[in-house]
Amino acid sequence: MTLKIDELIDRRRIKRRLSLWRAAAIVLAVVAIAAVVARFDTITVGDRIARIDIEGIILDDPDFISDLRELADDPDIKAFILRIDSPGGSTVGSETLYEALRELAAVKPMTATLGTVAASGGYIAAIAADHIVARGNTITGSIGVIFQSPEISGLLEKIGVRFEEVKSSPLKADPSGYKPMSDEARAVEVALVEDSYDWFLKLVMERRDMEAAKARRVGDGRVYTGRQAMEVGLIDALGGEDVALAWLKAEHNIDTDLPVVDETPKPDEELYSGLLDQAGTIFGLKLSGKSALSVDGLLSIWHP
Repeated sequence: MTLKIDELIDRRRIKRRLSLWRAAAIVLAVVAIAAVVARFDTITVGDRIARIDIEGIILDDPDFISDLRELADDPDIKAFILRIDSPGGSTVGSETLYEALRELAAVKPMTATLGTVAASGGYIAAIAADHIVARGNTITGSIGVIFQSPEISGLLEKIGVRFEEVKSSPLKADPSGYKPMSDEARAVEVALVEDSYDWFLKLVMERRDMEAAKARRVGDGRVYTGRQAMEVGLIDALGGEDVALAWLKAEHNIDTDLPVVDETPKPDEELYSGLLDQAGTIFGLKLSGKSALSVDGLLSIWHP
Protein backbone atom coordinates (compact mmCIF):
# COMPACT_ATOMS: atom_id res chain seq x y z
CA MET A 1 0.00 0.00 0.00
CA THR A 2 2.89 2.35 0.87
CA LEU A 3 4.49 1.66 -2.52
CA LYS A 4 1.32 2.63 -4.35
CA ILE A 5 1.14 5.93 -2.42
CA ASP A 6 4.80 6.71 -3.25
CA GLU A 7 4.19 5.94 -6.92
CA LEU A 8 1.15 8.21 -6.91
CA ILE A 9 3.16 11.08 -5.39
CA ASP A 10 5.94 10.60 -7.95
CA ARG A 11 3.45 10.64 -10.80
CA ARG A 12 1.97 13.90 -9.54
CA ARG A 13 5.45 15.45 -9.32
CA ILE A 14 6.24 14.39 -12.87
CA LYS A 15 2.92 15.77 -14.05
CA ARG A 16 3.62 19.15 -12.42
CA ARG A 17 7.06 19.28 -14.04
CA LEU A 18 5.63 18.46 -17.43
CA SER A 19 3.02 21.21 -16.99
CA LEU A 20 5.78 23.73 -16.19
CA TRP A 21 7.80 22.76 -19.25
CA ARG A 22 4.70 22.88 -21.45
CA ALA A 23 4.02 26.41 -20.17
CA ALA A 24 7.65 27.36 -20.86
CA ALA A 25 7.41 25.99 -24.39
CA ILE A 26 4.21 27.94 -25.03
CA VAL A 27 5.79 31.17 -23.75
CA LEU A 28 8.87 30.71 -25.93
CA ALA A 29 6.67 29.98 -28.94
CA VAL A 30 4.71 33.17 -28.29
CA VAL A 31 7.99 35.09 -27.99
CA ALA A 32 9.22 33.68 -31.29
CA ILE A 33 5.97 34.54 -33.08
CA ALA A 34 5.95 38.03 -31.56
CA ALA A 35 9.54 38.54 -32.68
CA VAL A 36 8.67 37.65 -36.26
CA VAL A 37 5.59 39.85 -36.25
CA ALA A 38 7.41 42.77 -34.63
CA ARG A 39 10.33 42.46 -37.04
CA PHE A 40 8.12 42.58 -40.09
CA ASP A 41 5.38 44.91 -38.90
CA THR A 42 6.95 47.72 -40.94
CA ILE A 43 6.44 45.83 -44.21
CA THR A 44 3.29 47.60 -45.28
CA VAL A 45 1.85 47.68 -48.79
CA GLY A 46 0.11 50.75 -50.19
CA ASP A 47 0.49 54.51 -50.21
CA ARG A 48 1.10 55.87 -46.75
CA ILE A 49 2.84 58.45 -44.57
CA ALA A 50 5.70 56.96 -42.57
CA ARG A 51 6.08 57.82 -38.89
CA ILE A 52 9.57 57.38 -37.42
CA ASP A 53 10.08 57.46 -33.65
CA ILE A 54 13.32 58.91 -32.29
CA GLU A 55 13.26 58.05 -28.59
CA GLY A 56 15.66 57.84 -25.67
CA ILE A 57 19.43 58.27 -25.76
CA ILE A 58 20.81 58.77 -29.28
CA LEU A 59 23.86 56.60 -29.98
CA ASP A 60 25.77 55.61 -33.11
CA ASP A 61 23.75 52.63 -34.37
CA PRO A 62 24.82 51.53 -37.88
CA ASP A 63 22.08 48.90 -38.20
CA PHE A 64 19.36 51.39 -37.31
CA ILE A 65 20.76 53.94 -39.78
CA SER A 66 21.00 51.32 -42.55
CA ASP A 67 17.36 50.29 -42.03
CA LEU A 68 16.35 53.94 -41.91
CA ARG A 69 17.94 54.69 -45.27
CA GLU A 70 16.08 51.82 -46.90
CA LEU A 71 12.83 53.69 -46.32
CA ALA A 72 13.87 56.25 -48.94
CA ASP A 73 13.55 53.56 -51.63
CA ASP A 74 9.94 52.67 -50.81
CA PRO A 75 7.79 54.29 -53.54
CA ASP A 76 4.62 53.91 -51.48
CA ILE A 77 5.89 56.22 -48.72
CA LYS A 78 4.76 59.73 -49.66
CA ALA A 79 6.12 61.67 -46.64
CA PHE A 80 7.80 61.27 -43.28
CA ILE A 81 6.78 62.40 -39.81
CA LEU A 82 9.47 62.27 -37.15
CA ARG A 83 8.11 61.81 -33.64
CA ILE A 84 10.92 62.88 -31.32
CA ASP A 85 11.15 62.36 -27.57
CA SER A 86 14.85 62.40 -26.72
CA PRO A 87 17.23 64.36 -24.48
CA GLY A 88 20.05 63.75 -26.98
CA GLY A 89 23.11 61.57 -26.66
CA SER A 90 26.55 61.32 -28.20
CA THR A 91 27.59 63.93 -30.76
CA VAL A 92 28.63 61.21 -33.21
CA GLY A 93 25.30 59.42 -32.85
CA SER A 94 23.44 62.69 -33.35
CA GLU A 95 25.57 63.58 -36.38
CA THR A 96 25.02 60.20 -38.02
CA LEU A 97 21.28 60.31 -37.38
CA TYR A 98 21.03 63.86 -38.73
CA GLU A 99 22.78 62.91 -41.96
CA ALA A 100 20.55 59.87 -42.49
CA LEU A 101 17.40 61.92 -41.88
CA ARG A 102 18.55 64.60 -44.31
CA GLU A 103 18.96 61.89 -46.94
CA LEU A 104 15.33 60.90 -46.40
CA ALA A 105 14.16 64.52 -46.46
CA ALA A 106 15.94 65.02 -49.78
CA VAL A 107 13.59 62.57 -51.51
CA LYS A 108 10.34 62.86 -49.50
CA PRO A 109 8.74 65.71 -47.49
CA MET A 110 9.59 65.49 -43.80
CA THR A 111 8.11 67.17 -40.75
CA ALA A 112 8.87 66.64 -37.05
CA THR A 113 6.67 66.58 -33.97
CA LEU A 114 8.35 67.08 -30.60
CA GLY A 115 7.13 65.28 -27.50
CA THR A 116 8.08 65.79 -23.86
CA VAL A 117 11.77 66.47 -24.58
CA ALA A 118 13.62 67.14 -27.83
CA ALA A 119 16.82 68.74 -26.62
CA SER A 120 20.49 68.75 -27.61
CA GLY A 121 20.93 65.76 -29.93
CA GLY A 122 17.14 65.43 -29.99
CA TYR A 123 16.94 68.95 -31.42
CA ILE A 124 19.65 68.05 -33.97
CA ALA A 125 17.31 65.30 -35.19
CA ALA A 126 14.43 67.80 -35.31
CA ILE A 127 16.24 70.31 -37.54
CA ALA A 128 16.82 67.55 -40.07
CA ALA A 129 13.13 68.00 -40.91
CA ASP A 130 11.83 70.90 -43.00
CA HIS A 131 9.10 71.80 -40.51
CA ILE A 132 9.06 71.44 -36.71
CA VAL A 133 5.95 71.23 -34.53
CA ALA A 134 6.12 71.16 -30.72
CA ARG A 135 3.70 71.15 -27.84
CA GLY A 136 3.54 74.34 -25.81
CA ASN A 137 5.26 72.63 -22.88
CA THR A 138 7.78 70.58 -24.83
CA ILE A 139 11.34 71.03 -23.54
CA THR A 140 13.66 71.75 -26.45
CA GLY A 141 16.82 73.63 -27.34
CA SER A 142 19.85 72.93 -25.12
CA ILE A 143 22.05 73.74 -28.09
CA GLY A 144 25.55 72.84 -27.02
CA VAL A 145 28.12 70.16 -26.26
CA ILE A 146 29.47 68.98 -22.93
CA PHE A 147 32.49 67.11 -21.62
CA GLN A 148 32.49 65.93 -18.00
CA SER A 149 35.12 64.06 -16.01
CA PRO A 150 34.97 63.16 -12.30
CA GLU A 151 37.93 64.26 -10.20
CA ILE A 152 38.40 62.21 -7.00
CA SER A 153 41.98 62.99 -5.98
CA GLY A 154 40.84 64.63 -2.73
CA LEU A 155 38.90 61.52 -1.73
CA LEU A 156 41.83 59.24 -2.57
CA GLU A 157 44.18 61.37 -0.47
CA LYS A 158 41.87 61.15 2.53
CA ILE A 159 41.72 57.36 2.40
CA GLY A 160 45.43 56.99 1.73
CA VAL A 161 45.32 55.83 -1.89
CA ARG A 162 47.87 57.12 -4.38
CA PHE A 163 47.57 56.64 -8.13
CA GLU A 164 50.79 56.05 -10.10
CA GLU A 165 51.05 56.22 -13.87
CA VAL A 166 53.61 55.99 -16.63
CA LYS A 167 52.63 57.43 -20.00
CA SER A 168 54.21 58.41 -23.29
CA SER A 169 53.35 62.11 -23.08
CA PRO A 170 51.74 64.53 -20.59
CA LEU A 171 48.40 64.70 -22.43
CA LYS A 172 47.95 60.94 -22.83
CA ALA A 173 44.83 59.83 -20.89
CA ASP A 174 44.47 63.28 -19.38
CA PRO A 175 42.20 64.19 -17.65
CA SER A 176 42.24 60.95 -15.70
CA GLY A 177 40.00 61.70 -12.73
CA TYR A 178 42.74 60.71 -10.29
CA LYS A 179 44.32 64.17 -10.25
CA PRO A 180 43.24 67.75 -10.92
CA MET A 181 42.98 68.64 -14.60
CA SER A 182 46.09 70.40 -15.89
CA ASP A 183 45.86 73.68 -17.80
CA GLU A 184 47.12 71.92 -20.93
CA ALA A 185 44.49 69.18 -20.69
CA ARG A 186 41.74 71.72 -20.04
CA ALA A 187 42.78 73.68 -23.15
CA VAL A 188 42.53 70.50 -25.24
CA GLU A 189 39.06 69.67 -23.91
CA VAL A 190 37.89 73.26 -24.46
CA ALA A 191 39.06 73.07 -28.08
CA LEU A 192 37.18 69.79 -28.59
CA VAL A 193 33.96 71.15 -27.14
CA GLU A 194 34.18 74.44 -29.05
CA ASP A 195 34.77 72.64 -32.35
CA SER A 196 31.69 70.43 -31.89
CA TYR A 197 29.68 73.42 -30.65
CA ASP A 198 30.57 75.40 -33.78
CA TRP A 199 29.37 72.46 -35.86
CA PHE A 200 26.07 72.41 -33.95
CA LEU A 201 25.60 76.18 -34.35
CA LYS A 202 26.23 75.98 -38.10
CA LEU A 203 23.47 73.37 -38.39
CA VAL A 204 21.09 75.69 -36.55
CA MET A 205 22.08 78.65 -38.74
CA GLU A 206 21.59 76.64 -41.92
CA ARG A 207 18.42 74.78 -41.04
CA ARG A 208 16.67 77.61 -39.15
CA ASP A 209 17.89 80.40 -41.42
CA MET A 210 19.54 82.31 -38.56
CA GLU A 211 22.38 84.77 -38.54
CA ALA A 212 25.43 83.76 -36.51
CA ALA A 213 24.83 86.29 -33.75
CA LYS A 214 21.25 85.15 -33.16
CA ALA A 215 22.17 81.47 -33.35
CA ARG A 216 24.84 81.97 -30.70
CA ARG A 217 22.43 83.99 -28.55
CA VAL A 218 19.62 81.43 -28.57
CA GLY A 219 22.09 78.56 -28.62
CA ASP A 220 23.75 79.34 -25.31
CA GLY A 221 22.79 75.98 -23.84
CA ARG A 222 19.48 76.95 -22.28
CA VAL A 223 16.30 74.96 -22.76
CA TYR A 224 13.02 76.42 -24.00
CA THR A 225 9.38 75.49 -23.76
CA GLY A 226 7.65 75.03 -27.08
CA ARG A 227 6.12 78.49 -26.78
CA GLN A 228 9.49 80.10 -26.09
CA ALA A 229 11.12 78.13 -28.92
CA MET A 230 8.43 79.46 -31.26
CA GLU A 231 9.25 83.04 -30.26
CA VAL A 232 13.00 82.68 -30.95
CA GLY A 233 12.57 80.76 -34.20
CA LEU A 234 13.68 77.27 -33.16
CA ILE A 235 10.36 75.69 -34.22
CA ASP A 236 7.64 76.51 -36.73
CA ALA A 237 4.32 75.72 -35.08
CA LEU A 238 2.61 74.62 -31.88
CA GLY A 239 0.50 71.50 -31.79
CA GLY A 240 0.72 67.81 -32.59
CA GLU A 241 0.60 65.40 -35.49
CA ASP A 242 -2.54 66.98 -36.93
CA VAL A 243 -0.63 70.26 -37.38
CA ALA A 244 2.23 68.39 -39.04
CA LEU A 245 -0.21 66.69 -41.43
CA ALA A 246 -1.81 70.03 -42.28
CA TRP A 247 1.62 71.38 -43.27
CA LEU A 248 2.25 68.36 -45.50
CA LYS A 249 -1.08 69.02 -47.20
CA ALA A 250 -0.57 72.77 -47.60
CA GLU A 251 3.08 72.74 -48.68
CA HIS A 252 3.43 69.42 -50.52
CA ASN A 253 -0.15 68.46 -51.42
CA ILE A 254 0.14 65.21 -49.48
CA ASP A 255 -3.18 63.44 -49.07
CA THR A 256 -3.75 63.56 -45.31
CA ASP A 257 -6.33 60.78 -45.59
CA LEU A 258 -3.44 58.38 -46.18
CA PRO A 259 -2.72 56.10 -43.23
CA VAL A 260 0.13 57.18 -40.95
CA VAL A 261 2.11 54.00 -40.33
CA ASP A 262 4.86 53.40 -37.80
CA GLU A 263 7.96 52.57 -39.86
CA THR A 264 10.54 52.83 -37.08
CA PRO A 265 13.33 50.28 -37.62
CA LYS A 266 13.63 47.91 -34.68
CA PRO A 267 17.18 46.79 -33.86
CA ASP A 268 17.31 43.01 -33.45
CA GLU A 269 19.21 43.03 -30.15
CA GLU A 270 16.80 45.43 -28.50
CA LEU A 271 13.79 43.62 -29.91
CA TYR A 272 14.79 40.13 -28.82
CA SER A 273 16.19 41.12 -25.43
CA GLY A 274 12.97 42.98 -24.64
CA LEU A 275 10.80 40.02 -25.61
CA LEU A 276 12.97 37.58 -23.69
CA ASP A 277 12.90 39.74 -20.58
CA GLN A 278 9.11 39.91 -20.77
CA ALA A 279 8.93 36.15 -21.08
CA GLY A 280 11.45 35.68 -18.29
CA THR A 281 9.37 37.61 -15.80
CA ILE A 282 6.85 34.79 -15.87
CA PHE A 283 9.50 32.47 -14.43
CA GLY A 284 11.39 35.06 -12.40
CA LEU A 285 14.37 34.97 -14.81
CA LYS A 286 16.40 37.52 -16.76
CA LEU A 287 16.97 35.88 -20.13
CA SER A 288 18.81 38.65 -21.98
CA GLY A 289 22.30 39.95 -21.36
CA LYS A 290 21.57 43.62 -21.95
CA SER A 291 23.00 45.73 -19.14
CA ALA A 292 23.40 49.37 -18.22
CA LEU A 293 23.80 51.92 -20.98
CA SER A 294 27.17 53.59 -21.45
CA VAL A 295 27.75 56.73 -23.48
CA ASP A 296 31.28 57.59 -24.60
CA GLY A 297 32.76 60.63 -26.33
CA LEU A 298 31.51 64.19 -26.39
CA LEU A 299 27.85 64.53 -25.52
CA SER A 300 25.01 66.64 -26.77
CA ILE A 301 22.49 65.79 -24.11
CA TRP A 302 20.15 67.53 -21.66
CA HIS A 303 19.02 66.20 -18.32
CA PRO A 304 18.17 68.14 -15.15
